[in-house]
Amino acid sequence: GWVAALAAAVLPQWRQSSYAGDAIITAVGLHEGLWMSCAAQSTGQVQCRLHDSLLSLEVHIQTSRALMVISLLLGFFGIIVSVVGMKCTKVGEEDPVTKSRIAVAGGVLFILSGLCTLAAVSLYATQVTYEFFRESTIPINARYEFGSALFVGWGASSLSVLGGSLLCCSCPAEERRGQQYRRQPQPSTAREYV
Repeated sequence: GWVAALAAAVLPQWRQSSYAGDAIITAVGLHEGLWMSCAAQSTGQVQCRLHDSLLSLEVHIQTSRALMVISLLLGFFGIIVSVVGMKCTKVGEEDPVTKSRIAVAGGVLFILSGLCTLAAVSLYATQVTYEFFRESTIPINARYEFGSALFVGWGASSLSVLGGSLLCCSCPAEERRGQQYRRQPQPSTAREYV
């Protein structure tokens, strides 16, 4: 999930030019992302340009950028905390209860990371939808629609929330914490004949 969120954050295909309408122009395809905008020509040549200034960007792009950076940081720390909380690692405490609590903390970080990714991608998708269906003089073939990075982001958020939920399930139950495992005497299987 974290790798997919990283890929979604750096991909320039958050929105792409629409191929709908009467006069479809396929010679040049336009893509825009959080960090750059690109023009892909039918010859295969791609030219990209970084966004000029942070302050000149639209609010939804700035918000999506911030949420994706927060998501990546939370996911990175979630990976580190989860590795420490695994039973197979020798890092940190040897107590299984403490290890489980650390793993749960990593799971919570993954869930928060997935929710930040979901919020960023959904906010951007909402703005693309609004601009596509808004009444304007721009022809429909010059408008933008969802790019592939949005779908990668939705998949990344789903994986992060699912992985974090599974890590949160490793929390030991209250009654098992103090319970010592004792061997129960096994009933005899041999028959006693009288």
